[in-house]
Amino acid sequence: MANAVVTLKKGEGRSLKAGGPWIYDNEIASVLGSFEDGDIVLVRDFDGYPMGRGFINRNSKITVRMMTRNIDTEIDGGFIRMRVENAWEYRKKTVDISSCRVIFGEADFLPGIVVDKFADVLVVQSLALGIDRFKEQIIDCLKECMAQDGIEIRGVYERSDAKVRKQEGMECVKGFLSEPFDTKVEIVENDVHYYVDVKDGQKTGFFLDQKYNRKAIWKLCKNARVLDCFTHTGSFALNAGMAGAAEVTGVDASELAIDQARENACLNHLEDRAKFICRDVFELLPELEKQGEKYDVVILDPPAFTKSRNSIKNAVKGYREINLRAMKLVKDGGYLATCSCSHFMDYELFTQTIGQAARNVHKRLRQVEYRTQAPDHPILWAAEDSYYLKFYIFQVCDER
Repeated sequence: MANAVVTLKKGEGRSLKAGGPWIYDNEIASVLGSFEDGDIVLVRDFDGYPMGRGFINRNSKITVRMMTRNIDTEIDGGFIRMRVENAWEYRKKTVDISSCRVIFGEADFLPGIVVDKFADVLVVQSLALGIDRFKEQIIDCLKECMAQDGIEIRGVYERSDAKVRKQEGMECVKGFLSEPFDTKVEIVENDVHYYVDVKDGQKTGFFLDQKYNRKAIWKLCKNARVLDCFTHTGSFALNAGMAGAAEVTGVDASELAIDQARENACLNHLEDRAKFICRDVFELLPELEKQGEKYDVVILDPPAFTKSRNSIKNAVKGYREINLRAMKLVKDGGYLATCSCSHFMDYELFTQTIGQAARNVHKRLRQVEYRTQAPDHPILWAAEDSYYLKFYIFQVCDER
C-alpha cells in the first residue's frame, strides 16, 4: 500500500527546514491517502518539494515525527538496524558503555524512544505511537549489536509509564519484555556503586546524564564539607564521598530516594561520612543559614521546575531562590555546583537567573566550568528538546 502524503502549508515547517524533527498539527495543509495513526507517511512542502518520511499521529500536537530526510528511503528492518548500529557505535566512541543511554530518541534519529543500559539490563521507554511499532525490533537489534562486542543482556524492562503517552492516545505500560529478573540492578559509574531500581525508580531508574558532571566535582571535594541538595539516590553525594570529602550531607524530599541513598552509601562503605536527610530543600536551606552552617561545596541538582513555557516565570523564582540560599551557605572561596534539567529554562535564562541570585546576596561568582549532559545524551542541533541540561561550577566569593 502506498504511503499517505502530508503537505505543509505555505510558509510553515520552518523548524523542520532548519533540521528539526517534528511537524505540528497547525503546520499541515492536507493529508492525502489512506493511513492509520502510527503509519509512515511521505512529507512534502507546499510546492511538492520532498521533505522526507515520518510517522503520523493525529492524536498528538506533534502530528509527524521524522524518521528520514530522504523521501526514497524505506523505513524497514534494514533501516532500523542501521539506526541502532550507528547509535551503539557512537556510544562506544564517546562514553563508558558499562551503563549508558544507548538510544536517545530524536537525537539518534529514532524519535520517541529511549533505551538505557544498566550493566546487563536494558530499560526501554517508548513515548510515541509510530516508534512503538518498532520497539521490539530496536531492542532485538541492540542485543545483537552488544552480543557482537561480547555483552550479553540478561533482561529487558519497559518503563513506558510516562503521562505523555496519553497525549499520543496510548495507555501507560510497564513490565518485563523478557523473562523476569531481579529489578534491583547494581551498576558502577565513576568507581561508585549504585543499586538501580528499574521497576519503580524515577523515569528509567537512574539519571545517567550527569555521569561526567558528577566526576567533575571530585577535585573540589577532597577534605571538604559538602551539602548535596536534591540528592535523589545519592549520586553527587557519593561521588563527593569517594573523592575524599570529610563530611557529606544529602537532602531529598523523597523518603524512598533517601532510603536508596543510604543503601548506596553502605554499598560504597561511606555510611560514616555520608548522611542523608529527608527534607524539603526550600525549607531546609533557610534553617541552615540561621544556624550559621557553612560548606566548602554546595551542590544543587533539582528536578525540572518547569515542563512548559507557561510556568517559566515561577520556575525562575524557584531557581533564583535555591541558588541565592545556596550561595549564602558556601564559605568565602568555596564552590557551588548548580544545574537545570529543563529545556524551557534555556542557557541564557538560567545564566541570567544565577547572576541575579548572586547580586541579591552580594556574592561574586568566578566560573570554573560550564557543562551539559553526557555524550550518550547527544545534543542534536535544531532539535531543541535534546539540549536540556545546564551545569555550572562556580567559586563563590564575598564582596570586599
